[in-house]
Amino acid sequence: MSNEIIFFCSFLLFIVLMLAIDLGLFNKKDHKVSMKEAAIMSVIWVSFAIGFYFLLLTNGELLHGISNFAILQEITAQNFHNISLLPDNYQASLVIYNQNLALEFLTGYVIEYALSVDNIFVMVLIFSAFGVDEKYYHRVLFWGIIGAVLMRFLFIFLGSTLINEFGWILYVFGAFLVYTGIGMFFSNDEEEKIDTENHKVVRLASKYFSVYPEYAGNKFFIKIDGKKMVTPLFIVLLIVEFTDLIFAVDSIPAIFAVTKDPYIVFFSNIFAILGLRSMFFLLVNVIHKFHYLKLGLAFLLVFIGVKMLAHHWLTLWGFTTVHSLFVILFILTTSVVASLLFPKNLNKE
Repeated sequence: MSNEIIFFCSFLLFIVLMLAIDLGLFNKKDHKVSMKEAAIMSVIWVSFAIGFYFLLLTNGELLHGISNFAILQEITAQNFHNISLLPDNYQASLVIYNQNLALEFLTGYVIEYALSVDNIFVMVLIFSAFGVDEKYYHRVLFWGIIGAVLMRFLFIFLGSTLINEFGWILYVFGAFLVYTGIGMFFSNDEEEKIDTENHKVVRLASKYFSVYPEYAGNKFFIKIDGKKMVTPLFIVLLIVEFTDLIFAVDSIPAIFAVTKDPYIVFFSNIFAILGLRSMFFLLVNVIHKFHYLKLGLAFLLVFIGVKMLAHHWLTLWGFTTVHSLFVILFILTTSVVASLLFPKNLNKE
């Protein structure tokens, strides 16, 4: 357990350090994030994720402090890794374990990153509806990410506890993902609008906070005549957090379809949402061009849900994490290519 705590705390320390550098060095002054900045930050965050993949590939045993075959066997069974170990060859078994662990992380990362695109659609609607100045987008998303990390931590380790105690809950997760995917497939994005007056978060915040009626620069709070009030920018932050909470209900069970190791679920989840901000700025002006991507995400959720429901039979048939990754990449690539080959006719309305 001490190894897990050390590994986990080292990971969190790295994330805190990178976020501090991001906010204190690269974004001291509020400004509109350019495509160039977004591209550079996207490359950096993806590079970190790839680097972490290779860390697990070469030294994955450090996560759980595996030092002999008995511990390796115990951890493999505990986290339901679908691999065959070699009792007479510890080193070869360790290589198999590390390869599988790294692949589970990469697959979970791709799933979460892909599902984050749907989050971007909604964030664009939120910022537009509330008339947020583009130079404050980064500030809202930065603090939104901090809240998201805390929520994901609670969700993931609670979910892992539930799965270990009640194995049947995986079938509940699977059915929910199929239902969500089908609902996404038939949803009409053109009718999606943010009601700034009657949104449930706005009404809840207005009930418990004194809300200042105008933006006050980049401030979340303001003091008027000795009375502390929240600004509309803080309300937007709350809505972004609420939105991420809703998306977490989909994305976290989806990664549990790939791995039952809560640490791998957490690491893949966090790397993806940390890259969400830069991806937002990269896609905010072109996201409408990928109009088939939402259909692709719908198929992705249905596939993952079916995989959870039929996990036992798929395992018997030899369906592995590699196959899952190939299917996921095929669905995403097809939806992106279809969007580019068959662009949406904006005049047809």
